[in-house]
Amino acid sequence: MTPTQNLNQGSVRLLRVLAPLAVLILASLGATVIQSAAASSGRTVTNATIETKSLGNAIETSSNWAGYAVTPLDATTSTTPPTPTATPTTPATLATFTSVSGSWIQPKVSCTKSKATYAAFWVGLGGFSPTSQALEQIGSQATCTTAGKAKYSMWYELVPAASVPIRFKVFPGNALTASVKVNGTQVVLQIRNLTRKTNFTKTLFMAEPDLSSAEWIAEAPTGCAQLPLAKFSPLTFTKSSATTSDGHTGTISDVSWSPTVINLEETASDLLATETTGALPSPLSTNGASFAIVWQEAISTGAVSH
Repeated sequence: MTPTQNLNQGSVRLLRVLAPLAVLILASLGATVIQSAAASSGRTVTNATIETKSLGNAIETSSNWAGYAVTPLDATTSTTPPTPTATPTTPATLATFTSVSGSWIQPKVSCTKSKATYAAFWVGLGGFSPTSQALEQIGSQATCTTAGKAKYSMWYELVPAASVPIRFKVFPGNALTASVKVNGTQVVLQIRNLTRKTNFTKTLFMAEPDLSSAEWIAEAPTGCAQLPLAKFSPLTFTKSSATTSDGHTGTISDVSWSPTVINLEETASDLLATETTGALPSPLSTNGASFAIVWQEAISTGAVSH
C-alpha cells in the first residue's frame, strides 16, 4: 500500500457462518476452478462459534479477506491417548507460528472509469484472532484508478503501523514468492519477483508481533471505510507453508494445526440487496500447499435475514 492511501490490510473483518464450501465452489466457481486448484486484527464476530465445516475445515465469511488461515490445535483435542501418571502434568502450551511463505502469479485487474477499486495479495502472521492487535504481512497490490487505469505495486506492513511501498516494479503475470519470519521481536519480510529477478528483504522490530496464526490472503483493503474490491484474474497460491515455534514445518492442511477457509463477501451498500461482489477460495490441493481464489460478481448475501 502507498502511504497516501494509508490502508490497513488487516482491519475490520466482519464474519458470519457460510454454507459449506464444497457447495459454493461447485455452484459459483465451476469444476474448472476446482481442477485449477491442483489450489485485522479487531474483526467483529457475529457468531460466537463457527459451526459449519467443509472437508474438515472451518469456514468463515469476511468483508475483506479471502483465502486460508491456520491456527494451533487446541491442546485438549490431541489425538494422542493420555499417559497414566501419578503426578499432575503441566497443561500443554499451544505452539505459535514463526514463519509463513507462499508463491503466486500477480493477477491482472479489469478497470472501469470513474470507480477506484483495489485488491491486495499477501502472506502474513497474526491478525486472524478477534482480539488481535498486530499483523505482519508482505505482498502485492493491484489498483484501478478513477481514470480506468491499472497500477501494480508491492508493499509490506506491520499493523498497527501503516503500510510501506516497496520500490520495485511488478506487472501482471510476474511470478512472486514471499515470506514473513519472526524471531522474538525481530521480523524479517521478503518478497522476490522471480520474473524480473528482483529481491526485497527488510528486517524490522516490533514490540509484540502476533504469532497466533498464519495466512494466505486476497484482500479488499480498508482505510477509513471499506474500499471496493477490484475485479482480479484468478489467483493461485502455491508452495504455501508455515513453521511453528517447535520447529515443525508443514502446508496449510498439516495435521499439526487447524485451517480455516475464508470467503470474501463485500458489505452491500443497499441493505435490501440480495447479491454482492466478493471472492471465493477453492479446496486445497492434495498436498495442502496450493489453492485458487476467484473473484465473483454475484454472491448471495442472504440480506433478507439481516
